[in-house]
Amino acid sequence: MSTSTTTSDFRPILWQPGDWNAFFGFGTNILVNMLVLTGLLRFVLKMPDELVFGRILPAMGLMMCLSTFYYAYLAYRLAKRTGRNDVCALPSGISVPHMFIVTFVIMLPITLKTHDPIQGWEAGLVWVFFQSFILMIGGFVAPYIRKITPRAALLGTLAGVSITFISMRPALEMYQTPVIGLTCFAIILVSWLGGFKYPKGIPAGLVAIAAGMLIAWGSNLVGLNYGGLSVKGVGDAFTNFGFHIPLPAFNHVFSGFQYLGVILVTAVPFGIYDLVEAMDNVESAEAGGDPYPTTRVLTADGVVSLIGCLMGNPYINAVYIGHPGWKGMGGRIGYSAAVGIMVIVLSWFGIISLMLAIVPVVAISPILLYIGMLIGAQAFQTTPKAHAPAIVLALTPHVAAWAKTMMDGALSVAGTGAVALGFDKLGNVGVLYPGLQTMGGGSILTGLILAAVGASVIDQKFRTASAFALAGAVLTFFGFMHGEAVGIAVSPTLAIAYAIVAAFFYALTYYPALAPALTTTSDEALAHATPAE
Repeated sequence: MSTSTTTSDFRPILWQPGDWNAFFGFGTNILVNMLVLTGLLRFVLKMPDELVFGRILPAMGLMMCLSTFYYAYLAYRLAKRTGRNDVCALPSGISVPHMFIVTFVIMLPITLKTHDPIQGWEAGLVWVFFQSFILMIGGFVAPYIRKITPRAALLGTLAGVSITFISMRPALEMYQTPVIGLTCFAIILVSWLGGFKYPKGIPAGLVAIAAGMLIAWGSNLVGLNYGGLSVKGVGDAFTNFGFHIPLPAFNHVFSGFQYLGVILVTAVPFGIYDLVEAMDNVESAEAGGDPYPTTRVLTADGVVSLIGCLMGNPYINAVYIGHPGWKGMGGRIGYSAAVGIMVIVLSWFGIISLMLAIVPVVAISPILLYIGMLIGAQAFQTTPKAHAPAIVLALTPHVAAWAKTMMDGALSVAGTGAVALGFDKLGNVGVLYPGLQTMGGGSILTGLILAAVGASVIDQKFRTASAFALAGAVLTFFGFMHGEAVGIAVSPTLAIAYAIVAAFFYALTYYPALAPALTTTSDEALAHATPAE
């Protein structure tokens, strides 16, 4: 029997035992993001509960349900085409970095300026409106970028995000409340890394959450109050119960266009961020054995984000990092669709408010740390050994961006800033703030370009290295790398430096002594690398 006939008759299994693990793992990931997002809306933006629970969350639930169902469908098609039952659907949901960016950079300043949270919400809608179209258009360009970019660059910059912005916060939360955090982390590790099976096949994620709740509520009985939960908080949560379906918000979208100038400054660079992040995540899935079409993924993110925006959701949808983690714990097709149903229930019935009151967030943090661990490891495990230095190079801009974010937050609470303190004073105590600011600007693209240059040099492909360095010069000149905003001649000196490096690499291709070495493989290059003296 031919392969085509076999696969045409093949019917993939929609739900497998491992889907329970992935459902509770990914579901709790989504739950954490929903809890954080709801907290931002209510306590940072001071939005009224009728807007949060009556308009924004229902629209967000619709968007994420459409997304998770679509990626379950793509997984089904891939499984059917390949005749495999081990295909894992891409995880997706609210883009976490954008959740904070649109809140603090777009919605909060406009809310404070106008003293009207509705106008802040409208500005957020317009931001997503433009982001959606950037994603849809970029979806047709992304496959070509992915084809010419070394895997070490795509996965290396993804590892940088996972180590800093994905892993560090949950790790710190765990150590702030270690009785819950470390206990739940151990419960997850012995199962997902150690292969230990809990009785009756109970998913490790559910065991961890149950243990966290037991410790948190039990500690209240002896006055320790681990996790910050209370009976009063549970009672207050019931006031937000009700059934709310998403309603069109076209008029609010168009009202937000008055802030277009402010919005475009961040919409364009973060639209490019989305393109690169989605490419990285598709590359990560392919490294894990599941090749998905990049154009369809990006277009789908743009379309569902646009639908969510037009219904009142000011947060963009994105394919999540973490496919290897969910696949490793047994996730296949069904977990994605199940999470979509869960999100509808949580957001349309106001249950998220109750969840905020009964589950300690620190019990969920270890799951995010675990996912960050796997993503960081994958960058090294699925690329040539010789490219390891390039991966480390990709991490550095993300470390700089994370350090600057932490520093800015601390200085802001103290009522000051780096400029007010003076760069010289900071430098005297070892804090090179201008360096953090420059290197951390546009960290996703910066990490990708640096790692691509590094991997190309390791392979002695100097013409390719020159092309990536030249791309770095152009991106830097217009502020997509090493800048806080898009513009012309944003960092001209740094752009010139990249251009000089590009010229140097290109000149090396004509150096006679290097000509025979241009065919050297990555691992051979590593063997002949000269250590620093």
